[in-house]
Amino acid sequence: MVDQKIWQKLKRVIELYDEMLSTPHRTEIARELRDEDDLFLLLVYSDMLGIPNPAFYYTLELYPFIIERFHDWHLRMGMEHSPLDGIRCC
Repeated sequence: MVDQKIWQKLKRVIELYDEMLSTPHRTEIARELRDEDDLFLLLVYSDMLGIPNPAFYYTLELYPFIIERFHDWHLRMGMEHSPLDGIRCC
């Protein structure tokens, strides 16, 4: 019983310490994840944008899963309207 209480308190201290370390870097982490996501979407849509992609055949399988994020992506990339003829979102 006593060991369990000590273990719970120690676990809580470790969680608080981890939170203190990660809080200032959350925006940086979110930015890096968004940049990775943008690069991935560029790779997937590169053949449709005119950039040769040797893995185009395999990335076709991903289109149904990432089509919902396409609108946010092309706006972040500075394109007012969809650059692809086959995908109209605006």
